[in-house]
Amino acid sequence: MTKTLECGSLLPFFSGINKTGKTSQHREQRSQSRSKFTGFRVILFGLLLLVSPSRVRAQNTDAKLEAFFKTYLEESFQMRPLDATMLGDHRFDHLLDDLSPKARAGWLAHTRKSLASLPKSVKYEELSRGAQIDFNILRDEMIRNIWLTENTHPFEEDPRVFGGYISDSVYSVLTQSTLPKATNVANAVARMRQIPRIIATAEETLSHPSRPVLETSIRQNKGAISFYEKELFELVGDTPQAEELKKTAAPIVEGLKRYQHFLETDLMARADGDWRLGRKKFARKLELVLEAGLTADQVLASAESEFERVQRDMYVIARQLWSRYFPKIPLPPDDVAGRRTTIAQVTHAVSQEHGKPEDLVVDARATVGRIQQFIRENDIIRLPEPDRCQVTEMPEFKRGNSLAYLESALPLDPAGQSTYAISPPPADWSETRVRSFLEEYNAHMLQVLTIHEAYPGHYVQLEYSNRSRSMIRRVLQSGVFVEGWAVYTEQMMLDQGYGKGDLALRLNQLKFYLRAVANTILDHKMHCTQMTDEEALRFLTEGAFQSEGEAKLKIIRSKQSSTQLSTYFVGRMAHYRLRTEIQRELGDRFELGRYHEAVLDHGSIPMKFLPELVRSRLSQPR
Repeated sequence: MTKTLECGSLLPFFSGINKTGKTSQHREQRSQSRSKFTGFRVILFGLLLLVSPSRVRAQNTDAKLEAFFKTYLEESFQMRPLDATMLGDHRFDHLLDDLSPKARAGWLAHTRKSLASLPKSVKYEELSRGAQIDFNILRDEMIRNIWLTENTHPFEEDPRVFGGYISDSVYSVLTQSTLPKATNVANAVARMRQIPRIIATAEETLSHPSRPVLETSIRQNKGAISFYEKELFELVGDTPQAEELKKTAAPIVEGLKRYQHFLETDLMARADGDWRLGRKKFARKLELVLEAGLTADQVLASAESEFERVQRDMYVIARQLWSRYFPKIPLPPDDVAGRRTTIAQVTHAVSQEHGKPEDLVVDARATVGRIQQFIRENDIIRLPEPDRCQVTEMPEFKRGNSLAYLESALPLDPAGQSTYAISPPPADWSETRVRSFLEEYNAHMLQVLTIHEAYPGHYVQLEYSNRSRSMIRRVLQSGVFVEGWAVYTEQMMLDQGYGKGDLALRLNQLKFYLRAVANTILDHKMHCTQMTDEEALRFLTEGAFQSEGEAKLKIIRSKQSSTQLSTYFVGRMAHYRLRTEIQRELGDRFELGRYHEAVLDHGSIPMKFLPELVRSRLSQPR
């Protein structure tokens, strides 16, 4: 590179040459220039050799893969406009999907056709290594989608699917699009006019849902009614389109009230669907979702072993905290029952350190600043600039079975806001249920939750993901990577000194992680065995030290989904294994912040591809 830059000195020589006075000095200068020019040609020739035919071929084939994916997305978005909106392509924000059986059969046919066409359109062996990974991600995504379509039937069995079209379709346009407000409101109005069609399709299509799924749908539909009666107008605020918005919302409210009656009566009468996926389907789905080379039985065995280890760690912490909360009372015996009693009583005592329900969102915001400061001061990772994460109260129609979620900026509209949403206890909860909820999400647990959902968890990781040069990686994200990273950061932050050794905070971090491990065991046993609600409740309350209210919500969630609950633990273990391997390899040269950035630098990819990419990135300057 240095020699090439030196060629710039030739330009003044040739432009200012004295043609009449060819002194020895001139000859020496010309000789030096010829030497430099010869060196330049050698370097240029060498650079041309570096751009070998195979490299040119790889660049061309990489471009074909990108073009193939863009065509695939374009065709998909035309059939499923809501997918385009949720990914950040706002050209379709005024449209809603045709959800008829015939249209959905067209979705499946399109995916099958695209899967068959991929290896014919793009020669895998000619791709660069990075593009080969993208090829595999796209191929595996299509295989997974085909299997899910053929083996699960959400449009017939899960009313929550239609809820996404009824509420999320409008909410996302108004909150996550970076288009002008007037455009977003106009798109929302156009989309709202199509919601009666969605409701009609839901009533025609839904057949035999499971009761747990239907009960959540009924609760969420009440939230949707409230959204179109009130929250929509609070969200939009002052706008010249207010009257048109109200005029369009009125028939939706009436339609949703009729739909509510349908859910509570007609559909409830036939809510006899089996929510259990079954051992065979669960094993195959888990394999497709995790992409970890592990069988369902191997995942269960690993989780059960980790479950015992985390319980032991919790006992060590609880024993140290015992005298703080129970002075002058003897520590229970150091046997199985006594250790369980020690952990349960100390976690319960610590859980009393909580705020008021009306302050939950404010308290969450307060944790953000402290966590950000620690990350910067300790070089945990470079935080995204500008910060576009806002902490808000969760809309009622989105409340279901969890306290919080992170709604990230959209991959195809990454300049938008991300939302860390907190759900206060619903107004119709009893005082006892509210108290149990606040105990579960006490002041210590709220910090762990903020680490997981926002900094340096989901918000930071997904901001990095949105910067990936690969559209495939931006759009097709691995839930195992995403959830695993968030769980990994919980322990990592405390290990690096966040909380200054506060044992109550550490106990809650361990309890939160034990929940992730328990989720995996629950996921497997609820779908692959005949585990009863009573057995599950006892496992979660006595084994994982969860409150009864939290445990009941988790049981409901396990019935409403399958395999997703396993992604947290499997992803976390994969992240920790990789961290251990790299740290051992680098020894004293290991830098935590640099390592974390190398992990996040490649998008939300399946964990099986991460080791080679991290090692490659660490060979380059930070």
